[in-house]
Amino acid sequence: MNKINELSYNIKIRNTLYFEAAIGLSGNSFLLLFQVFKFIRGQRPRLTDPPIILLALIHLLMLLVMSLVASDIFMPGKRWSDSTCKFVMFLYRFFRSLSLCATSLLSILQAITLSPRNSCLAKFKHKSPYHMLGCLLFLSIFYSSISSPLIKYIAAIPNLTSPGFIYITQSCCLVPISYSVWNTFYTLFTLRDVIFVGLMAISSAYMVTFLYRHKKQSQFLHSTNRSLKSSPEHRATQSILCLMSFFVVMYTLDSVISYLRNPSNDPIFYFIVILVGHSYASVSPFLVLSTEKHVIHILKCYGRTVDI
Repeated sequence: MNKINELSYNIKIRNTLYFEAAIGLSGNSFLLLFQVFKFIRGQRPRLTDPPIILLALIHLLMLLVMSLVASDIFMPGKRWSDSTCKFVMFLYRFFRSLSLCATSLLSILQAITLSPRNSCLAKFKHKSPYHMLGCLLFLSIFYSSISSPLIKYIAAIPNLTSPGFIYITQSCCLVPISYSVWNTFYTLFTLRDVIFVGLMAISSAYMVTFLYRHKKQSQFLHSTNRSLKSSPEHRATQSILCLMSFFVVMYTLDSVISYLRNPSNDPIFYFIVILVGHSYASVSPFLVLSTEKHVIHILKCYGRTVDI
């Protein structure tokens, strides 16, 4: 009876994670289609459009891998092999690193877009948006190269488990790591994340300062805030600032939960880890779309049709 209750409990947890993944997959797919539609219409791409497209694609793949990991945690079937564990966990970590790199780059590019003509950042405005993808690739390789050596410590769970093994999923575990090696990894991970989050914080602070000064100038000239609200650059900036704020909150929660990692196989702990760790991927497309003028217009027209 206990096994039946545990199975039913795990199914509910798994379905909750699948529901989060379904929302995220739908939102990111719609964001990708919206960007493709803009391209088909011949609209000139903004500097931040390629990172937004890539971020949506990264989150699509990340949520698919998350669903695969969740299925092995809460509804185990056939056990994965050692190579499958390494490959799936590599993808799991790789897409998370791409998400952080793309988000940091998006914040930096929006700050460049807002920079005045006499600024040292102005020269980057004339670069093609697609040239920035090379920068993203470099950042992603740098980010992933630090965590890649950890993959060799991931293995399929042996038949005779040892107390030194750390449970990841029903099929995969982390083999025992010496204290010095683990501290080295932890220090490198912390420094790496501080660099990227720090760049994000600096660019976000720059954007907030710019918006504040612009608002003060508008009030000083006795003008309305209509130009501030109608400007595509300012709408995009507000959207990206909301994105950055949400990312920092979720990233902080994820870091705290990971630091307080429970070595037991409690499904609630893993449920919270996965739910919090992928909230940004699920919510971010809706934050981006919420300030797109064409999307808002379509929703208003749809609302009027429903009322009629």
